Amino acid sequence: MAFTQAELDNIAAATLDLYLRGQPMTQVIQDKPLLNAMKSAQKTFGGAKENISGAVKGNYDSYFAGYTHNDQVAFQNPTNIKRWSTPWKELSGGLEVSMTELKKNGIHVVDTNGQSITRASDQEKYALADLMQDKMEDMSEGMARDMNEYFWGDGTADAKGPIGVTGLIVDDPSTGTLQGIDRSTNAWWRNRAHIATTTASDPLNVTTNSSYKIANFLTSEVRQLRRFGGRPTLGFAGSVFLDYLEAEMRNSGYYTDAGWAAKGSIDIGMANPRLKGVEIQYDPTLDDLGLEKRLYLLDPRHIFPYVMQGEDMKTHNPARPHDRYMIYKAVTWTGNMVTNQANAHGVYEIATTTV
Repeated sequence: MAFTQAELDNIAAATLDLYLRGQPMTQVIQDKPLLNAMKSAQKTFGGAKENISGAVKGNYDSYFAGYTHNDQVAFQNPTNIKRWSTPWKELSGGLEVSMTELKKNGIHVVDTNGQSITRASDQEKYALADLMQDKMEDMSEGMARDMNEYFWGDGTADAKGPIGVTGLIVDDPSTGTLQGIDRSTNAWWRNRAHIATTTASDPLNVTTNSSYKIANFLTSEVRQLRRFGGRPTLGFAGSVFLDYLEAEMRNSGYYTDAGWAAKGSIDIGMANPRLKGVEIQYDPTLDDLGLEKRLYLLDPRHIFPYVMQGEDMKTHNPARPHDRYMIYKAVTWTGNMVTNQANAHGVYEIATTTV
């Protein structure tokens, strides 16, 4: 016999839904390989009035010349030192929460600035998730996302924030200035760049060039990046660039026996491509920025964040206003991203309208 509507309503009123305990399962956290690499490569400086600066040299005047007997010979007084300079920047991230909100979650503030908290002994009976833990996780991931965007950015989105890779490694390095040094008159102060054209013979034009020539071109580029002592070890690419590079590798007969290692199955996937020892990683942020057709090759010895000593993700517990029961948490960062050898890095983009 089927339940009546009244019986169903009574069951619904008498039964609780099952709410799973635990912290919220995030759905939108992406990998940040550039951020991780730059945090590992960062250097520190003690302090500076306004700018971070370093010396570079790209021209040489001294030379040898033949002479005999009493020929007049020449002497040179080299004056080729230049200085790059970039201002240090400050970033701040903050969190506020009321003590009332925390009390409802079984969290009690020990002191007025929120430096210490306690949790009720029976919190687990009524709190499905720890509110303070979630707020701190939100703050941490939010700042990581923004720092990642700063490190990829060109410095135009926030005039008070640091510059990033796309501001230092540019599409047309023959124009403008980089950290105060004119690139148009100093060819040695330029990154490598190749933004593909619609010309059929362009090795990165995959729209009309059915055979592609990406791998051969990149092999040659790494040779040029090493020409003046550069040693690129980081490669970050967007999804479309990797799609075409992997397609070229498969079409060229590139296979390994790794896919046969597991008995009873064949793994048709491909490991990250490697280029003369450089692992080319997928960086989702390039897709978010509309740069999914690009590859950046970087030498982390010559492009890195310069951070003021003691000011790398410095934590603060600001005092609450005397007339508000609020808790404040903050983190600050002081520095900028710099390059001290531009010709050790390169940017490359394929030409295509479809995947």
